[in-house]
This record gives sequence, C-alpha cells and structure tokens, in this order.
Amino acid sequence: MALNLKPQLGLLLFSMLILAVSSEDNITVYEILPKFGLPSGLLPDSVKSYSLSSDGSFVVELEKPCYVQFEYLVYYEKEITGVLDIGSISDLKGIQVQRFFLWFDVDQIKVDLPPSDNIYFQVGFINKKLDVDQFETVHSCRDNALGLCGESWKRGLQIPEVAVYHRRLQ
Repeated sequence: MALNLKPQLGLLLFSMLILAVSSEDNITVYEILPKFGLPSGLLPDSVKSYSLSSDGSFVVELEKPCYVQFEYLVYYEKEITGVLDIGSISDLKGIQVQRFFLWFDVDQIKVDLPPSDNIYFQVGFINKKLDVDQFETVHSCRDNALGLCGESWKRGLQIPEVAVYHRRLQ
C-alpha cells in the first residue's frame, strides 16, 4: 500500500518557507511577495507595517487609503488582509478595482506556476487576466483618483455648461 505524501510535502515546504521568511529580520513585504511567486508591485509604496502568520494569513497596514493606476484604477483600504500561498493570495479584503465607474472587491490574486506573463484577479465570479509586467515595480500611492486617468472620466461626467444669453428687448 503506497502512501500519498504530496499533501504533507506541500505543507512541509510551505511551513519551511513561512519559517524562513519570518526568521529574516527587517524583510519588507515587497521582498516577501516574490518568495511566494508574486510580483512585488501588488502593493503600493505606502506600507507602514505587516504581519504574516504561519498559516499564511496576513495583515498589511498602509499609511492611509489610496489609489494606484494600473491597467485599471485600484483602491487600497488602510488595512488589507488575506491568505498568502505559493502563487496566490486568497480571502483578500481591502483592495478594489474600478470598472465602468463602479468599484468591485478583488477576492483573489493568482499567478501561473511556473511563472508566465499573466496574473489573474478574481472579482466576484469574474476572473480577469492581466499582464504581470505592470505589477513588477512598486507604484506610488495617490490620495485621490483625480489625475490618475488623465481626468478623462471626469470630463465625461461633467454636465456641459449652457451659455445663457440675455437679449434686451427694445
């Protein structure tokens, strides 16, 4: 009778990775993400602190909520939580993406293993494939969304000014 050791081996490797990461002093969250096969630019440059548990659950605290423009506009809450695993972040809370003037929660982020040029964002029941290159570098955080999209969306929402002409009757 042969035993299937794959689940135990995977758990052992994951535990060893968590222990290796937690034993390194002063390692940043931007250095941890690539150790799990994820691009370091998934989070903005304003990370104030983070914690990572042995089960992969994490909490990231930003200096303040902010926006980053990728292919889509992304909103980061002050606190971001989830579960980090090799090639994925699941049970994600605190990140939203704008599409068609509406905001949607990002529930999960995955990459292909072995790595490819793609990254996948699970938003509800929709799985969106994007180019991973835009997440390789850490982006600056903005306080608001204005100016991130060239303000073209703002112009599209503006009510056109109506010129009012008064004609003097004589």
